[in-house]
Amino acid sequence: MKHVLDYLENSIRQFPHKVAVIDENGWCTYEQLGQGCRQIASSLVGHIRIGEPVAVLMEKGIPALMSFWGIVYAGGFYVFLNPELPVARLRQMQQVLGARRVITDRAHAETAQELFATEAICFVEECRETPVQEDALQAVKTRMIDTDPLYANFTSGSTGTPKGVVVSHRSVLDFIDVFAPLFHITDKDRIANQAPFDFDVSVKDIYSAVKTGATLVIVPKALFSRPVQLLDYLCENRVTTLIWAVSALCLITTFHGLDYRVPETVQKVLFSGEVMPVKHLANWRSHLPHAMFVNLYGPTEITCNCTYHILQPGRGYKHGIPIGQAFPNEHVFLLDEQNQLVTQPGMEGEICVRGTALALGYFKAPEQTAAAFTQNPLQTWYPERIYRTGDLGRYGEGGDLYFAGRKDFQIKHMGHRIELEEVERAVAAQPGIERCCCVFDEKKQKLFGFYIGDRDKKELHTQLRQVLPVYMVPGALYQMESFPLTKNGKTDRKLLLERRGHV
Repeated sequence: MKHVLDYLENSIRQFPHKVAVIDENGWCTYEQLGQGCRQIASSLVGHIRIGEPVAVLMEKGIPALMSFWGIVYAGGFYVFLNPELPVARLRQMQQVLGARRVITDRAHAETAQELFATEAICFVEECRETPVQEDALQAVKTRMIDTDPLYANFTSGSTGTPKGVVVSHRSVLDFIDVFAPLFHITDKDRIANQAPFDFDVSVKDIYSAVKTGATLVIVPKALFSRPVQLLDYLCENRVTTLIWAVSALCLITTFHGLDYRVPETVQKVLFSGEVMPVKHLANWRSHLPHAMFVNLYGPTEITCNCTYHILQPGRGYKHGIPIGQAFPNEHVFLLDEQNQLVTQPGMEGEICVRGTALALGYFKAPEQTAAAFTQNPLQTWYPERIYRTGDLGRYGEGGDLYFAGRKDFQIKHMGHRIELEEVERAVAAQPGIERCCCVFDEKKQKLFGFYIGDRDKKELHTQLRQVLPVYMVPGALYQMESFPLTKNGKTDRKLLLERRGHV
């Protein structure tokens, strides 16, 4: 298998009349899903090159999925532009991408017109009226190979410019081919999608479903601010599988949602994005004692996840939850600052990964790609790429691998990877700001911004929400007269964090 659309076509053959996807506006069968994809592809085929990016600007749902695979059928790769992001952020992404086509809907026509030339805009409603050109689509698919790009997800970049992580068909096939069977995902499952389509957690939902013939249930975003209705929705849709960000699971337990109603059909709960608080996990496990709980770890650059730990009944996890063992066909190891292998329990090293699941690199960013995807220093006989995550890990006495924080100032917040430098640049770019320093409190999982200048805090906070995604906006801003310094003359971030209570 060299193409992810083989997943879709196999499921169409096996389950043509089964419900494939449910969203807040309705549902479609596998046969209808495939037909919609091919209609959209037929409107694009001959107008884009193999390996060319095409943007998708609309809410997540059935039309977005049809657009994704329509683009892939036509030879391109898709990039989801989340309309919830500020227009300024979307503009930055398009400046990197330079997409010549965008598929959108009438509801987002105004935003599309702000970002793209009129001739670049394709409306999904019209694309789906195009007669299917089976011969042309088959000719494109025949010419494609497994290392052609499938999608790109944008992450935060330290230069102030978002980085587009480009992932190939082969990497997704390599990962999903072991992910689905490892966690017993089958055509009997109903997978509740929580993650936005520009967040790689959704890749596991989408491709696990289409590989196995499961039903993908796209949970309306509004429900994640209403835990009672969210639980009703999960129960009414008989959901069996949650592959969610930690923050989404904690939302339910924070408001004691499971005391109201337990989604008893749920058999599998897989979580990732940040460290799972033990108390919240215990709450979930006590309400779903027979479900399988799995801690997943891995950055976007290695295609979703590289390690997993299936939680063991009766184990207390007083030292935290391990990130576990590597997925099949992935090698995860630790390197110290001298690029030597770390194997001794308790010693920290940078988490590094090698294997087919590695992304192709960053779009139009060769220097950043070369810095993160490097030659394996443990192997000098031939070229072999590894990805240096920038995360620190350590082995426990029992051999379990544990996450031990960030190597630099890149953090995980609300399930997203953020470069603190990018947030600082956005704050410093505002009128009246002289300097800025952002600090992340690991224990409280909160992002704080400190600045020198004459801007009002509330006004500054409002302005930042217009230029940054909500997860990158500091939860609290502190106006300072000066920044404390370390002995080396650098800003003392630890002391800043300690002083915030006195500002």
